[in-house]
Amino acid sequence: MDTAERRGTPGTGGAAPVSARRDPRARDRDVPAGGLGAPAGEERQQAPYYRPLWVEEPARRRRLPDPVRTAAVRAVLIIAVTLIQAVIAFLCTMAGSWLAFPMVLSSVAGTVVATWGALDVWVTRQVWNQRHGVVSAPSSTARSLRRERRAARRRARAAERAQQRIRRRGGTGQLSHP
Repeated sequence: MDTAERRGTPGTGGAAPVSARRDPRARDRDVPAGGLGAPAGEERQQAPYYRPLWVEEPARRRRLPDPVRTAAVRAVLIIAVTLIQAVIAFLCTMAGSWLAFPMVLSSVAGTVVATWGALDVWVTRQVWNQRHGVVSAPSSTARSLRRERRAARRRARAAERAQQRIRRRGGTGQLSHP
């Protein structure tokens, strides 16, 4: 009998079998004959409740942009290969193999390439952020500032056009003109 099917009784120090019978239709070993939550003697004629394996939750963070994700995958692969090379170089050194020296050299080169890969992820992320900017929500302060600047430029252009119209007329229609 498995330990999951035994239960200790107080005072004896031994194990006694579980008194609940297992329902032959039950898919789980720990579901008693009466169904979920029912005492062993009571039979329920309800459909069994199946708990889902997982619950869908919304993502906490947005997905990485494609170029950044590609660079990250490349960097992880390069780092993994470099670590494998380093382990092989160590084992060859311990075994006194002739392959130890070439593996150490390739591990050093792999370390340089892995560092480049990690920096590539960082640079690609910075370039992506610089090119595509911050995602602007409707309540964003950046959007309201741009709106205000556009309105100020429109007013300035309208005032400029009004001044040019007055100059083209030669000042006629002005009260201060003699």
